[in-house]
Amino acid sequence: MSLHPDPMSAPLPRLSGVVYSALLNDPRQLSALGDALHQPPYKAPPRHPVLAVRPRNTRAAPGEAIAVPATGVRTGACLGLVIGRTACRVSPQQALAHVAGWLLGNDLCLPMDGPGRHYRPAVRQMARDGFCPLSAPVPATALTDPDDLPLTLRIDGQPVWEGRTGGRIRSAARLLSEVSGFMTLSPGDVLLLGIAADAPVALPGQMMSITAPGLGRLDNPLVEETA
Repeated sequence: MSLHPDPMSAPLPRLSGVVYSALLNDPRQLSALGDALHQPPYKAPPRHPVLAVRPRNTRAAPGEAIAVPATGVRTGACLGLVIGRTACRVSPQQALAHVAGWLLGNDLCLPMDGPGRHYRPAVRQMARDGFCPLSAPVPATALTDPDDLPLTLRIDGQPVWEGRTGGRIRSAARLLSEVSGFMTLSPGDVLLLGIAADAPVALPGQMMSITAPGLGRLDNPLVEETA
């Protein structure tokens, strides 16, 4: 008998509330930074995954209204990996065996100009109330290939962005493997694969809707924040 039950057939764990978001996982984001990658304080392109920790206040449920400035918010349709068993220094070949499920994420951030928009953005740009809506997770068997998943973002019912999870610097398995090389991921943790470089901006009063085959739909209305 295996000492490690197959998470593909095991019940989904309860989400831990810990969410990590991969930054700079679209090669176009690195290209857009150009020479800024070689300037202080970093002086070189990142050699390992660049992560942002999404604190609990950023979590939002499907349908929950999110307050944003009048200038809007940069959307962030992405795939989330739900960890099914402790992942510590796992190989790329074994990484997806540690995934119990998937979910849709909307990795929101205030629009930013200049190099800081990708490389270590300020906490105040991302760690805002409701800036990480997540859909209900589905079992790992719902997807046959997490690196070829079509995503569609609609605003007020109209498609404004379409993309796929492929073409990332780090695939789902590679990202999970490399992250587990310097930190331990626990059951119920969520690792977001990262957004596309051309993610559009949505404004207060609009409804954001993200869909993907097998993962359902993630809807969140935007309202204008008050002082």
